[in-house]
Amino acid sequence: MGVLNEFKAFAVKGNVIDMAVGIIIGAAFGKIVTSFVGDVIMPPIGLLIGGVDFSDLAITLKAAQGDVPAVVLAYGKFIQTLIDFVIVAFAIFMGIKAINRLKREEAVAPTLPPVPTKEEELLGEIRDLLRAQNNRP
Repeated sequence: MGVLNEFKAFAVKGNVIDMAVGIIIGAAFGKIVTSFVGDVIMPPIGLLIGGVDFSDLAITLKAAQGDVPAVVLAYGKFIQTLIDFVIVAFAIFMGIKAINRLKREEAVAPTLPPVPTKEEELLGEIRDLLRAQNNRP
């Protein structure tokens, strides 16, 4: 029972739940970026370099023979994955940069001392009068 309770305490901690949510959102974000790169970014780039689709770039190392498939070095898919990574990394960088800017603005904002209430002002005056009376020769 001790291990089960420890696991329950571990699994319910905020950090684990936050991490799980981050992984799920990250997976969904990855799909969005993959679609953005494959469907929006890559077609114009392919058009600029002569209609080449990176995902189709490959070198056949060994041709197919009967039921044995060809051995292919698909370097175009690797280029596509690198471009996906650069875009994701840049998007994360921009997001963190914006968050850090907001944190700096919060930290820089000066906090004004609280304005004393009327009661506090009166009590301060009474204190000062009592000090003045006690300090008389």
